[in-house]
Amino acid sequence: MKSTGKRHVSTNRGQRSDTAGIIRRSRSEKRDYLMEHESKAILENAGIETTGTTVVLSEDEAAETARGRGFPVVLKVVSPDVVHTTDASGVKLNVQNDGDVRQAYRDILSAFSDRKIAGVSVQKMAPPGVEAIVGFTRDESFGPVLMFGLGGIFAEVLKDVTFRVLPITEDCAREMIEEIKGFSILAGYRVDS
Repeated sequence: MKSTGKRHVSTNRGQRSDTAGIIRRSRSEKRDYLMEHESKAILENAGIETTGTTVVLSEDEAAETARGRGFPVVLKVVSPDVVHTTDASGVKLNVQNDGDVRQAYRDILSAFSDRKIAGVSVQKMAPPGVEAIVGFTRDESFGPVLMFGLGGIFAEVLKDVTFRVLPITEDCAREMIEEIKGFSILAGYRVDS
């Protein structure tokens, strides 16, 4: 594995990471985005529950972490070179046992052997449901901008998202949710997973 030489802060329930430090590190690495484990750490610092994640550096550590979290788990590539982890086999879903964890870990490293890899994220498999995506950027003309939409394949394929210049009110946030094309899915329309 090509390592960045540093182990990034892992998020585990009850373990808080330094939000300012995460942002400083991202800037020092000349990134204009946060990796998933960094975003989860910031969300958890704000009191928002996530599936948690631990960034591991070996097969053994991946298997041990998966056993600790409980199966099934998800493994994802952690790389400053890979923004969309679903691209090129960067995500392994519903991994059920130690042997599969070890194989998924090897598969991820193999698929990204030409990239700088910081590790592999191990996280609890979320129960079936509807995913949402929330993003933030700083636009040169408008300043801070918030994005909201359906997550997963809906975000990547349908690009069903909406944007607002910050700050926003609670009513504005509700409008963002209601104006996406997939609102009926969020409102409870039955979706089989």
